[in-house]
Amino acid sequence: MSQELPFDPFPFISDPHRQTILSSLINFFFDPSSEQIVVDLPDSDKLSLEISTPDGWKPTDLTVIMVHGLCGSHRSPYLVRMVKRLKPLGIRTVRLNLRGCGSGKGIAKQMYHSGRSDDIFEAIKVLKAQTPDSPFVLIGFSLGGNIVLKMGGELGAMGKEFLAGLIAISPPVDLYSSVIMLGKPENSIYERYFIRMMRADVHYRHRKFKDLPRIKLPRDMKIRDFDQIYTAPQYGFRNADDYYNKCSAATVISEISVPCKILLAEDDPIISATSLDAFALPKCVDVFKTKQGGHMGYLGNPTDGKGLYWLDALLMDWIVGFN
Repeated sequence: MSQELPFDPFPFISDPHRQTILSSLINFFFDPSSEQIVVDLPDSDKLSLEISTPDGWKPTDLTVIMVHGLCGSHRSPYLVRMVKRLKPLGIRTVRLNLRGCGSGKGIAKQMYHSGRSDDIFEAIKVLKAQTPDSPFVLIGFSLGGNIVLKMGGELGAMGKEFLAGLIAISPPVDLYSSVIMLGKPENSIYERYFIRMMRADVHYRHRKFKDLPRIKLPRDMKIRDFDQIYTAPQYGFRNADDYYNKCSAATVISEISVPCKILLAEDDPIISATSLDAFALPKCVDVFKTKQGGHMGYLGNPTDGKGLYWLDALLMDWIVGFN
């Protein structure tokens, strides 16, 4: 059972596509200062974390770890904005770059994908070893949302040892349904963008690491084609459907044991807001839905009290509530 949240869009941009696109373009903030930490993974690849620690932060104070979405990085506007909001409150932030993203470009031979929950857990273990008494809140955005929910479910009861709270914004917990939605003609702008970025990333890595074979990817691919041609065979899945089935968080969310909040918009053009309706969820997992907002858009009416960046204000309330 989900709960409805009131959201009043910015005047004249209530359309989900305008919300989605404009929210990714409107950014009034520069990349905040941070310290890079490189995490060694069991398969010899590496992750890059960007840590912003406020003056006076103590090892018992709160840490918020954030994971970006598909083709994003620590420089994604929604992560940058949250650092700017959290730092004045004395909250340390960790922007986790998935394999090969952001400041981690060129240090990971393999590519990230929707199921790499183990990578997130490896980073959390490193951070927890350094500051064992700091409560951790983990937030995943879009694709990052699926990954963190998958990790939370896989950890089960052990999750309480590492996390004080878990948040997922617009997560594609049913990967197959999201791929189908992306393939619709009205959503072609998103699919073309993602394919262009992913092709460029693949070609960069295959040039950078000389032991990787040269590869040619069709220019007119769909997301499903990319996963069938590249993702599945590269990372041990039988085919694209096997990849989607094994990496969708929906099947393990019922095992989450820490307080968890999930936000979905009913007009999201690429994520189904009904993807969790058929699942029995534990009491610690709360699903919230808005009528509008697009995909991680949530540009709100400045007069409603939460300002233009409605999502950021909501996240602040949720984060403080976990602490």
